Amino acid sequence: MVHEKNDWINKDMVLPSNQQNRPALSWELKIKKKLMTVPPCLGKFRPVVGQCCHQCTPDSLRKKLGHNSSLGFHDLLSVNETQTRYRGWLVRRLCCALFVSGCKVYTSPVSNRLERVCQSNRVKEVLTAEDKAPEGAVSRGQPNRLSPLLHLIKTSISPGLLRFVSWVMLKTFASVFGSIQVNLNHLTELHRASQEGSLLVYVHVRHSIVDCALIPLVLFCHNLRVPYTVCPLQVNSSFLRSILQKVGVVLLPPSALTEQEAEMDSLYSPVMTSLVRELLREGQVISVGVSAESGRGGQWLARIRQLIKEGSVPDVSLVPVGISYDCVPKTNLQVGLSTVLWWLWSVLWRRPGGSVRIHLAQPFSLKEMCESGRCRVDEWLPLQDLLLPVILNNRTDCVFGRRRMLWLLPSCHYASEQEEQTHPERDLSVAIILHLIFSATSCMAVMSTSLVSSLLLYKHRKGVSTSVLCRDVAWLTEELLFRNKDVGFGGGLVEVVHYSLSLLAPQLIIAAAPSRKDPFIVPRPSLAATLHLALQAQIVTHAFILEAVGACAVSAMLCEVVVSGVSSRVRSDGVEGEEVRGDMEFDVVLCQSELTERALQLCHLLPPGFVPPCQSSQSFALDAVDSLVRCGILIMEEVPRDVPICDFWKKEGTLTWTTTDDPYHSDSDCEEQDLRSYKISQPSQCPEMLFFLCSMLAGHLRTLCWTVTGLDLIDTPLPEAEFVAQIHSYLCDTAKKKKEHYESCSEEAAHTAVRTLIDLGVISEEREKGGVFLGISSLFQLSENRQKLHRFISQYLYN
Repeated sequence: MVHEKNDWINKDMVLPSNQQNRPALSWELKIKKKLMTVPPCLGKFRPVVGQCCHQCTPDSLRKKLGHNSSLGFHDLLSVNETQTRYRGWLVRRLCCALFVSGCKVYTSPVSNRLERVCQSNRVKEVLTAEDKAPEGAVSRGQPNRLSPLLHLIKTSISPGLLRFVSWVMLKTFASVFGSIQVNLNHLTELHRASQEGSLLVYVHVRHSIVDCALIPLVLFCHNLRVPYTVCPLQVNSSFLRSILQKVGVVLLPPSALTEQEAEMDSLYSPVMTSLVRELLREGQVISVGVSAESGRGGQWLARIRQLIKEGSVPDVSLVPVGISYDCVPKTNLQVGLSTVLWWLWSVLWRRPGGSVRIHLAQPFSLKEMCESGRCRVDEWLPLQDLLLPVILNNRTDCVFGRRRMLWLLPSCHYASEQEEQTHPERDLSVAIILHLIFSATSCMAVMSTSLVSSLLLYKHRKGVSTSVLCRDVAWLTEELLFRNKDVGFGGGLVEVVHYSLSLLAPQLIIAAAPSRKDPFIVPRPSLAATLHLALQAQIVTHAFILEAVGACAVSAMLCEVVVSGVSSRVRSDGVEGEEVRGDMEFDVVLCQSELTERALQLCHLLPPGFVPPCQSSQSFALDAVDSLVRCGILIMEEVPRDVPICDFWKKEGTLTWTTTDDPYHSDSDCEEQDLRSYKISQPSQCPEMLFFLCSMLAGHLRTLCWTVTGLDLIDTPLPEAEFVAQIHSYLCDTAKKKKEHYESCSEEAAHTAVRTLIDLGVISEEREKGGVFLGISSLFQLSENRQKLHRFISQYLYN
């Protein structure tokens, strides 16, 4: 933790002038009047975030030791004359243009890049294989075959055009966002790495197409090399496409609408791999975005790792980038010139919609992560091997291992290579993708809208008064800072709550009756509003994932007690066996071993990005149980003993001896394992806190349950896209019938649920010439097995 001044914090939280001058609504006046007695101080201490993994890359972490001073934040939109070489009244009016003209732009030579890419062995092998077409097939020739990709290879960075586009973006973003705060803590290391000639690759988690514009703008304004940005955007206008390609944007081919369509082309992958090799050899910088739900974009990281492995590139320093929005901008993946002009025109009449917080993390060596052997993948197993014995055979012991997620790196990426990667090699590439998703997410700050959305969605679903909401905002902020999570707000609680409710007003129902002094706030019960709140609240779930998994494990054991009495491992205090039924007021004792097993089974069902791949599942499950002890939900039960635990001489039996040559030997191996047990704490806040944590994972678990139920209504086999679309439609229909739980029916949730059921062996996957077809496997065509699966998932679901 480092202490920082609050000057910039208060300045950051002030609403724009055009919002301050408009007439205040009745609920806003009441909130301000109500909060005058609240202590106006939040966020005194800011945690240092963005350090690289101490387990996978200790050598990279060692370079940062002794340099932990906090440099604060810089508002990218606050450009004044002090950032230029000139002074005067005219400079104050032209300071943005003068600042852009003074920023350093690195040259981007593209003299013979096209020739080098076309002459690479990868491209030659594919073209040679296509020339050897069977009789009757027509060969299109090398020039015609490469023509759709030639413009991608010719992507360059024009200094003059880059300065103009940067000036336009600064002016445009000033109308879109209130501020763009950039963390300066690791910028010194990036400057040092750039001066030393290190090859940098910036990796961020995709939220919006705006991400692809923010990262180059941040680097340009801080005199760092502007990256070649991989942007999965389909631009229909040839004029707009030519402008973007001259500022380093690598777009999709004109013939492909999505990344999947582009990757299906046998020539696209080798050409892009050769292009990345030539860019890195030139000393250029690359920016890549990865989807946290589907892993799209991870193939670019696999290409870079492949180049390092074959020796084409010596090493690459990866820089995770965390981007947080008060309100995530909505953008379209297909852009035309008319769309851009209409958007720019609408921006001129729009009030700034929240702020942005950007964290550039510490760079670390990709070669060190791959070759150190610390990020192990030898324990990765298919999900059906991990959970099916427990689900179908009701086994009590777990199979230890990590869930394999090969779908994060589709096999079509290797279709143009000589042979597909073996499981360990592909697992290691997937581990790198997962690690970067986790690192970039850990860098992200929790914005005020995310915090309020989480409280309204998970704790106060039926509504809350303003005073209670303010109390919970202060409490949750302290909890986030305690967990070393940065928050993107600070200053007075009046400004924080008022600012968040102003941005979230379209998704809320705010009742401000004249007779009621305290306004009442309820989340709007609609699909769009709930999905918006759920999207904002995701980062809070990431911060509390250990506690959420542990709480769901506790809830599963309590449900077992309520339904079937007390099992052999869950007993009531002073009562045994079948005598216990009904309400037990949480007066139960939970065995550590079974609680850890429940947490371990649940962590296998989590979406990608929640658990770092360098941490074992067993360790994560133990940490989940320990986190409940730290936050006061569980207390360790003292088991009375006839013999003190430290008295070894009075223990029955003889001491066992082991050889000291074993490097993994520990003195504790000679002792018998002490089984611990826990009780649920009795303070009045404990059940409320437990249910708040359980609700964080309820949306994902409910999606899985509804998807299992919806399999009965789908005629299979179906193409993958149509199968996911029907599941999504069923989820939406179910939520509309129940008129609640809309957060469980997003497109991303449907896609994640289908992938999880494929890994479980519930849904079969068949690859044919027409694409991938999905159907129900023979094992789960039996309704009995589907019911067992539904019961297994629903045990963790807090209702």
